[in-house]
Order: sequence, then C-alpha cells, then structure tokens
Amino acid sequence: MSLEVDVDHVRDPFRLAARFTSAPGLTALFGRSGSGKTTLVDIVGGLIRPDRGRVAVDGHVLVDTERGVFVPKHRRRIGYVFQDSRLFPHLSVRKNLLYGRRFATSSGAADDLPSVVELLGIGALLDRPPGSLSGGETQRVAIGRALLAHPRLLLMDEPLASLDEARRAEILPYIERLRDEAGVPIVYVSHSVAEVARLATTVVVLSEGKVTAVGPVLDILPLADTDDGGGVLDATVARHDEPFHLTVLASAAGELQVPRLTAAVGTHVRAYIRARDVMLSLRPPEDISALNVLPGRVVTIVASPNGAHADVRLDCNGATLMARLTVKSVQRLDLAPDRPVFAVIKSVSFERN
Repeated sequence: MSLEVDVDHVRDPFRLAARFTSAPGLTALFGRSGSGKTTLVDIVGGLIRPDRGRVAVDGHVLVDTERGVFVPKHRRRIGYVFQDSRLFPHLSVRKNLLYGRRFATSSGAADDLPSVVELLGIGALLDRPPGSLSGGETQRVAIGRALLAHPRLLLMDEPLASLDEARRAEILPYIERLRDEAGVPIVYVSHSVAEVARLATTVVVLSEGKVTAVGPVLDILPLADTDDGGGVLDATVARHDEPFHLTVLASAAGELQVPRLTAAVGTHVRAYIRARDVMLSLRPPEDISALNVLPGRVVTIVASPNGAHADVRLDCNGATLMARLTVKSVQRLDLAPDRPVFAVIKSVSFERN
C-alpha cells in the first residue's frame, strides 16, 4: 500500500513543501525539531487542510485541492498514535481497545481483539485501568485501539519520545511486529537515528519544511545523520555467547559481536554504527580491546567545511560504513579511494535491537 504526498502549506513564518511517494512498510519522517514532520503528519491525518496539494493512500484520494477534495479526518480510516497515549482514564484497557470499533467500517473489531492483544502482548492488562500501566504498556494499548479501528494507514507521531530508555526498549519489538505482521502501512515520525535505523523501510528526510531525500533506510539514513554520520548494516543473529553476555551477528561485512540481544537466533536485525565510533588501520590490528574488525576499501573521502575532520566512506563486501577521522589522520595513513583498510569498531557503539 503506497502513500503519495504532494503538498504546500504556509504557517507564517514556516513553509512546508513536501513531495514524495513511499512503498509499503514503515515510512519514517526523519528530521530535526521544527523541520515539518508533525505538520506533514497532521495534513495526512486530516487535522490540517493544506493550502495546496494532493494526498492519496493506495489510490484513495484524501486531499486534492485542485478538485476540491478534502476527506474529513473521521472518514479517512487513519489510526493516530500520539506522544501521549490519550487513553480514557475511566475505562479499562479492554474498553479502551474496543472504543476503536466505533470508527471501523466493519463490525469485526471485537472479533479482532484476540489477535491484536496477542500481537501487542497486552493480554494480562485487559482488566486494568490505564493509570496502573507503565509508559510502554500504555503506548501498546494506544496502538491496539488504533488498530481495532481497521485503519488503512497508521500514523505514529514520536510515540516513544516521552519514554525512558528502558520503556523504549520494551516497546520497539512490538512496533517491529506491527510493521511485519499487521499488514497496515505506518508513517512514523522521529528524530532518533537509532529508532529509524531499526524500524524504517523507507526514510523521508525533512529539513526546514522541504524533503531533501527519500529512499530505503540503508541508503538514506547515513546521509541524513548530519551530526555524526554512520552506516546501517543488515544482519542476522547467528548465535549467543552466553558466558560473556554477547550476541554474534552475521552481516555481509563480516561477523559482529554486540552486547547480548534478546532476539532469537535467525532474527533479522539492523546495526547503526556511528562514524565517530569507527577507527581505521592499514593492517589487521593485534592486541586491542575492540571486538570487531572488518576489512574494507575506501570509497570516498569528504573533508568538513572547516577542514578539521573528514568522513571516509568504506565498502565492506558490499556493506557501507563511515569513519570520521581528523584530516591529519587521513594524511598520516595516506588514505585514498580504493585503498584497503580495516575498520575497528567497539561493540558498545552499536545502535541495536
């Protein structure tokens, strides 16, 4: 199911001019605060009428200003999950979930309840009031309520922003299951590189109200993280090293050892490796503490405008890594395109599942 967006909207002094088409899966709107992510989501959700443009979900036109089409938000069949869950405090979890059926186009919401409960792991919460739930549990219930409305699209506006690290780690696997099993396309707003690396199928990068890049996460995210830069590695859990509380990942670039993951052997994961966490060596390093050393070749070297550092792009057997070095280090190693090198990565540097 595709999403087509071509809109212009002015809210002085800010102007949004966004044009993109995304594939099925999870589309992440990525950018700094104030880049236009929430405004764009509100236009798709029907909370804002754009000055000009067209929005369509799987061919269903929701907005077309040229033809005078503006489908009201309650008729768009779009689920919305906010930063705060907005559950009804006087209703149990079960009744909050079933509230979504009021907006479903069919009468099957109650029948779908068991599958949604299983998908989100909230069976033990059904008879509890929202006030007794943790932040992660609350957001899972909010997602379940949105799903029971049978949406054709799910909008998630920074749903983890108000959660601490432990609660974010708790809920991320459920969003992955939602992406892979629920069959509902998701638009996910975030400024977290780690979240986008882990969850996204497609990344739409926004900057000052404009779309600057669109494409698969493996291609786009390294370009989007302008603060640090980095690379996304697709990997599979190969085995667990229980005595040392480590997990071994198999990737095109080679094996990677990372802190122990809860994922089962065979699970697909992504590792986001920041450029600042990669060192380069011309020879295989010996007697070092870093667990991960990957062979590769230099592809490009781009110096920063102030000349203090350079970003070195590496090809590691088809996988892309980035290393951020001082210009002095680049010159001392005599780095140049096609030169073979070894990337040295600390295991704690991984943004991981």
